[in-house]
Amino acid sequence: MKLSTHLKRAAAVAATLSLVATAGCAGGAADSDPDVLNVGQISDSVAFFPLYVAEQQGYFDDEGVELGERPRLGTGAKLAAALTSGSIDVAAGVLTDAFNLAESNPDTQITGSLVTEYYVDIVTTTDFDGPAADAPLEERIRALEGRNIGITGPGSGTEALLIYLFEQVGLDAKTDATLVNLGAVPSSAIGALSGGQVDALAFFQPTGQMAAAEGAGQIYVSPQRGDIPDLSGALHGTLFSTGAVIERKSEQIDAFNRAVNRALEFIATDREGSAELLAAYLEGTDPEAVEALTTILPQEFAASTLVTEDSFDVAVNFHQESQLVEEAPDYASLVWSGVQE
Repeated sequence: MKLSTHLKRAAAVAATLSLVATAGCAGGAADSDPDVLNVGQISDSVAFFPLYVAEQQGYFDDEGVELGERPRLGTGAKLAAALTSGSIDVAAGVLTDAFNLAESNPDTQITGSLVTEYYVDIVTTTDFDGPAADAPLEERIRALEGRNIGITGPGSGTEALLIYLFEQVGLDAKTDATLVNLGAVPSSAIGALSGGQVDALAFFQPTGQMAAAEGAGQIYVSPQRGDIPDLSGALHGTLFSTGAVIERKSEQIDAFNRAVNRALEFIATDREGSAELLAAYLEGTDPEAVEALTTILPQEFAASTLVTEDSFDVAVNFHQESQLVEEAPDYASLVWSGVQE
């Protein structure tokens, strides 16, 4: 990683962690009750739909998991801060978040796989002044140069995709475009797009499907549909924790993963039931967007929470090529032995 990039990211993470340092020293909620598993997630993106399914289907109860509150924390940095402070035991985020945390905390451990396709899309307005959405990828990437592009925040998987794409054509997303931090609410991001605040979005699903259903935008570049072959099969949505938490709560994490495995199987095999739950999870989302997601989600979700080395390696290559990391922790050290395949 470039030194300046490393220092900026380290400073940002340190600043966020300092906000919760007092709570961590006093003992967070995760330390106060050894029988409760506290799980935090970035948002209600589709990556975390299996957690909702497991909750609604009673799988957590069946497996004896007592869950605390499941806060939506908005960014990977806040997720890392909550994990570090002890206010959560397990973080549901993206692999970029785990890599970022591992830079400052080598005790970081990936405890499960959720999504094995990169589920961030580039979304533009329907009248975007550039090559069509089926034009060669290089032409579409170059059309983003000089644009205002909305992302969830710095250090996120949404920013990472832009850095990677721009790098492929010799550009730097941080200087050859203006990245606008919009937070993690899809409706707000779509509002920024339709209102002209940004020209495009790099945003997690279902933002692109929602924008298309509303007539507010089009999915311009999508790793999931095969636009970026080198990203096929990449570990993206993940569960992660720390070795210290695992030492205390390995049985709860195992039980949690068993419940999530049942949810993943449900999504893969029961399309009607999955569609019904997805509509409730994405309450208020256009049915057309829900239908589109119901079709593609089985292709994106992992078969189980086990983390395959191949999927991990594809993701590592992505992070290195985009200069997000210079050297990533290896599979054996970063992935908890309980979920290694």
